[in-house]
Amino acid sequence: MTDEPRIAKPRVVMTARLLPEVEARMAELFDARFNPDDHALTREELAAAMADCDVLVPTVTDRIDAALIAAAPDRLKLIANFGTGVDHIDLAAAQQRHIAVTNTPGVFTEDTADMTLALILSVPRRLAEGEKLMRSGGWKGWRPSGMLGHRVGGKTLGIVGFGRIGEAVAQRARGFGFNILYNKRRRLPPLIEEELGVTYEPDLDRLVARSDIVSLHAPLTEETRGFIDAGRIRAMKPEAYLINTSRGELIDEDALIEALEAGRIGGAGLDVYTHEPAVDPRLLALDNVVLLPHLGSATFEGREASGERVIANIRIWADGHRPPDQVLTGMG
Repeated sequence: MTDEPRIAKPRVVMTARLLPEVEARMAELFDARFNPDDHALTREELAAAMADCDVLVPTVTDRIDAALIAAAPDRLKLIANFGTGVDHIDLAAAQQRHIAVTNTPGVFTEDTADMTLALILSVPRRLAEGEKLMRSGGWKGWRPSGMLGHRVGGKTLGIVGFGRIGEAVAQRARGFGFNILYNKRRRLPPLIEEELGVTYEPDLDRLVARSDIVSLHAPLTEETRGFIDAGRIRAMKPEAYLINTSRGELIDEDALIEALEAGRIGGAGLDVYTHEPAVDPRLLALDNVVLLPHLGSATFEGREASGERVIANIRIWADGHRPPDQVLTGMG
C-alpha cells in the first residue's frame, strides 16, 4: 500500500459508548461524534453516520452490509472496528469501495478464555442451578445425593478452532486435568502440541463424538455457519456439554434446544446467540443451560485496550500510513 495524503483531524463516528478515558482521547485527537445514550443504532441511523464521517467505529452489533456500504459517500475511507471479529462487515463490498477495514486482534484473548473456562466448570457442576436454588429459598441442606454434577478432571475437552483463544483455553484447561483434543485446518508442530498438552483431531465429527465437553472458538464464515448441526449434536455423548463463547451462528440453535429438551446431551454453556440480543425463550426455560449476556470480552482492561488499538489504527491511517491491524487495504 502506498502512503495516502495525511488527514489532519478526521471526523470519527462511534456507534456505541466506549470507556470514558477512550472517548476523552478520541475527542482530543479527532473530530469525534459519540452515542451519548448508547442506544442501538437503527439501520437509518447507521446509514446517516456513515454519510457524515471519514472513519466509522462500529462494534459486533452493527450489521454493515453491502447496501449500506454502497450508499456511503466517498468521504468514508476507514471502518475501524472495535473488536476482533469482522463477520458483521461485508468485506467484499468495502474492498470494492476502496474502504480500509481494521480490527483489534488479541486484546480479548485472556478475557474470553477465562469466561470459557468459567462455563466449562459451571455447566457440569450445575453452579447456575445451585445459585437459583439458593435464591429461591428451596435449599433444604446438604444431602449425599443432592445437586450431583460431573467432575471435569480426566474428561476429554474438544476445542474447535485453535487460534489465540483456543490455545489460551487449552493452557487453562490443562491445569484441571483435561485430556485435550483440538481441531483446526493446519496441525501445530509436534513441539507446540507437547508444550500445550493437546492432541490433534483433524476430523470434526470424531472430535465431537469423543469429547465430554466441546468448546467452540472458530470464526464465523460461510463454512462454519451452523456447522454444529443436528447430526453433530446427535453424535455427542449423552452426558456431554457444548460451550460457545465465539459466535451464536456456529450452532443450529433449534437442534441444540431440541437435544437439551430431550436430555440427549448433558447441557450447554452459552455466551452468544443466533439472534442477539434476542434469546430463544426455550433456552430460558431450561435448567441444564448456563446463559450469559455476551460477557466474554467484558473487562475494563480489555475494553480499554481495544479502544487504544482503535485510536492507534485511526492515527496511523490519518497520517497516511498502513494501520497495524488492517484487514483490508482499501485499495481496489
